[in-house]
Amino acid sequence: MNAQTLNMAVDLAGIRLRNPVMTASGTFGYGEEFADYVDLHKIGAYITKGLSPRPRPGNPTPRTAETPAGMLNAIGLQNVGIDAFIEKKLPFIRNIDTPCIANFFGNDIGEYAEMAARLDALPKIAGLEVNISCPNVKHGGIAFGSDPASAASVVSACRQATKKPLIVKLSPNVTDIVVMAKACADAGADALSLINTLVGMAVDLERRRPVLANITGGLSGPAVKPVALRMVWQVARAVSLPVIGIGGIMSATDALEFMLCGASAVQIGTASFIAPDSAQRIAEEMETWLRAHGENDVRNLIGALKT
Repeated sequence: MNAQTLNMAVDLAGIRLRNPVMTASGTFGYGEEFADYVDLHKIGAYITKGLSPRPRPGNPTPRTAETPAGMLNAIGLQNVGIDAFIEKKLPFIRNIDTPCIANFFGNDIGEYAEMAARLDALPKIAGLEVNISCPNVKHGGIAFGSDPASAASVVSACRQATKKPLIVKLSPNVTDIVVMAKACADAGADALSLINTLVGMAVDLERRRPVLANITGGLSGPAVKPVALRMVWQVARAVSLPVIGIGGIMSATDALEFMLCGASAVQIGTASFIAPDSAQRIAEEMETWLRAHGENDVRNLIGALKT
């Protein structure tokens, strides 16, 4: 099979990706930080650190901990804020011919809408990914992403503020991920990405203290992959939107398993901390696997799981 006969490109809610491999928010900086390690023109898209209306310093340290087959993080959504992003980060993004998707969040619905509107005005931003796994400070700190009505209200507000493709990142820390997915779809999402991290903690026996200063953190890495696969499979069958699979993807095999479960694309997160070139390597390995198995289009694997 020659190079011309294998299609690796996918369409994600109107965003054309040269291949299905994206980088996950919070694991790839704003793109520029990884440019010495990854050829950004060899991956499908990259997603910024979560952006907010004002800069955030994040949580006190220690805020990361290695765990069996994964890691915990309690970074606390540290970011430069939207103004500094536009002034200092956007010039680099303008020179890269790969879709940049801006991840963002807010403390209340007004901030979410404000962020969506600010990002909507930036031509080089190909799409938006809204992080709904944030506490609603006006309603007792319950995460927007854990209540269908709250999630829908955020998505609806963002939908009204932007015409760009709107991806909603779902939290796994819910009773029923399908209910959340349907609520976001009905409210105007163009695509869904899942899963965000699972809430966990680590304990230092000798000190009799939590390892993280924040006590709890988000668990990611291979340990969460079975949960992520199950949730992607459930959601992909329940909604008609494109789904992006996230959770412990370390290899082409992992990525293609997510696609079989219904994902149109995948995001690489924790793997980039282990090997900064992981996203590019996985994209290349996917192509190698497809050629070896006589496939001519990566899209043929989407949802092709036999049950």
